[in-house]
Amino acid sequence: MAKLTMVEAVNLAHAWEMECDPSVIVLGEDVGANGGVFRATVGLQQRFGKTRVQDTPLAEGLIAGAAIGMATQGLKPVAEIQFMGFIYPALDQIASHMARLRNRTRGRLSCPLVLRMPHGGGIHAPEHHSESLEALLCHHPGLKVVCPSSPARAYGLLLAAIRDPDPVIFLEPVRLYRFSKQDVADDGAALPIGRCFLLREGSDMTVVTWGAMTIESLKAAEQLAAEGISCEVIDVGTLAPLDFDTILDSVVKTGRLLIVHEAPRTGGVGAEIAATVTEQALYDLQAPIRRVTGYDTIMPLYRLEHDYIPSVARIVDGARAALAD
Repeated sequence: MAKLTMVEAVNLAHAWEMECDPSVIVLGEDVGANGGVFRATVGLQQRFGKTRVQDTPLAEGLIAGAAIGMATQGLKPVAEIQFMGFIYPALDQIASHMARLRNRTRGRLSCPLVLRMPHGGGIHAPEHHSESLEALLCHHPGLKVVCPSSPARAYGLLLAAIRDPDPVIFLEPVRLYRFSKQDVADDGAALPIGRCFLLREGSDMTVVTWGAMTIESLKAAEQLAAEGISCEVIDVGTLAPLDFDTILDSVVKTGRLLIVHEAPRTGGVGAEIAATVTEQALYDLQAPIRRVTGYDTIMPLYRLEHDYIPSVARIVDGARAALAD
């Protein structure tokens, strides 16, 4: 057991699985000699060699396509897209081949690969470096989409993603890479994909969130607790498939739902959660569902990015509005 940052936990999960499974291959821009732009793969090439940790050209379509080819031939590639905003050139491979391979071959071929990428903003990065595009990926059947919110969950979920027989998009909240340290046991224990994590129990309201927004959501819950408002905070963990059972059970208990995410509001995963809860638990709701989200605009440059990302104050205001309804 050691106290690790999220980026250290991601590195440790790579190393564990590469040690145990010689079919695991790492590839991406600068993942080898430089250890990745955020050092998530630092030391892996020195430990496992250049055949298993491969630096690629600056070509996201090539990275995704090569990973698909490897996955069909008995390897388990873990490919890195350097920033989520760089994913667009790879979307043809992701949507046309990666997500469809099992269906296209009627199960003859699977596609056991992981596509890792930093997610979200808050680090003063330039354009295309701060996107939250999870809804774009969740819309494609055949993909699992995972977004951990702590070092321990990053470790366990990455192990599960590498072991999964189908493609997993692994979103790593960039603000959390070095935000805090947490005890992480390097024991190879995976966490379940497709399950929510209950971070805080409560009785007055359910707060559903994921990624870096779990930090602000938990802080908001603490502030609201001082006012006598009890919030149940759920970290989705896996965006596709969504664990609606946990969410619905909580909403039935609390009667109110607040959804918090950094991505733009329109067409976001939060809207899907709201629609499903309305369909399946309408008569358990005591108030309309509220959302606190990013805005329907491009993530601004660093002087304004914290005005875009939902703050603790905005979350608290959203919760108070839900209680007032």
